[in-house]
Amino acid sequence: MSLLTVAGVSKKEKENYLLKNINFVQLHGQKIAIAGETGSGKSTLLKIIAGLVQTDSGEILFEGTKIKGPFEKLLPGHPYIAYLSQNFELRNNYRVEELLQMACKVSDMDAILINNICKIDHLLKRRSNELSGGERQRVAFAKTLVTAPKFLLLDEPFSNLDAIHRSILKSVIADIEQRLNTTCVLVSHDPVDLLSWADEIIVLYQGKIIQKGTPEEIYNYPVNEYVAALFGKYCIISPQLVDLFPSLAKDKRRFLRPNEFVLTSNKNEGLDVDIVDVKFMGNYFEIAVNVRGSKLIINACNNPSINRDHAFVRLKLEAQQSHHLE
Repeated sequence: MSLLTVAGVSKKEKENYLLKNINFVQLHGQKIAIAGETGSGKSTLLKIIAGLVQTDSGEILFEGTKIKGPFEKLLPGHPYIAYLSQNFELRNNYRVEELLQMACKVSDMDAILINNICKIDHLLKRRSNELSGGERQRVAFAKTLVTAPKFLLLDEPFSNLDAIHRSILKSVIADIEQRLNTTCVLVSHDPVDLLSWADEIIVLYQGKIIQKGTPEEIYNYPVNEYVAALFGKYCIISPQLVDLFPSLAKDKRRFLRPNEFVLTSNKNEGLDVDIVDVKFMGNYFEIAVNVRGSKLIINACNNPSINRDHAFVRLKLEAQQSHHLE
């Protein structure tokens, strides 16, 4: 039996749909990420799943039982589903251990385990107003986990965190899934967060699902330019370029990623292209080229040692296994 079933869920605000006919199933342990621009309905969907917002039509089943909305029960929410908002709040002037004790529904041993997983053992005696942003986020995680949820909805958990705290929080989420056997749904604007974590990605646009698939399918085979742009830089393959790359005609691909091109000095392997720009990006070079009036972006892992005054360089498309999504 599936853990979560979302069936025909719609939500309107005045005359506009916030969500329209949303359908998907999540299994125990499956990691689902929800992507989309601001206003696409991501947070609204999470709140409906959590039982915090009433759906206008459709239903959500958790372990086979319908989740009731705030119009159907006195106290909104589901006892085994936890929603962690990006605007989480901790009460000021309370010690961390006091905040956790007030919310705790697990045994002392489990509470110790959760503190360890969230890396907050050393913060228990501190007051909430003495914590950094990353520390507050991890305490909020622990406060949520001690309520003993089976299902965790994470709404932009990495927002406003620096690289160090993002890395720590990612390891916390991985430990939550593995050591606590908790299933998660994650919303994030950062494509790296989603692509490296998810088993399946659901892309929302104006309240509708426009694509579902594995990270590899979403990244390499976006259904349109909106999806392509959500997950990083891309090149639009215009009709006049398709004949240059025979594999594209077979796969019917319209978008390529910069990592799918390589530079070569072998005339028999590539095309003549005009170099527009070369940028050093840290662990790779980003090279802009012009071919038949179209701009393409190439990632080169090593210093290409290109004379920027030289008019041409050879380009080839790396061989890829054919994978056309119907």
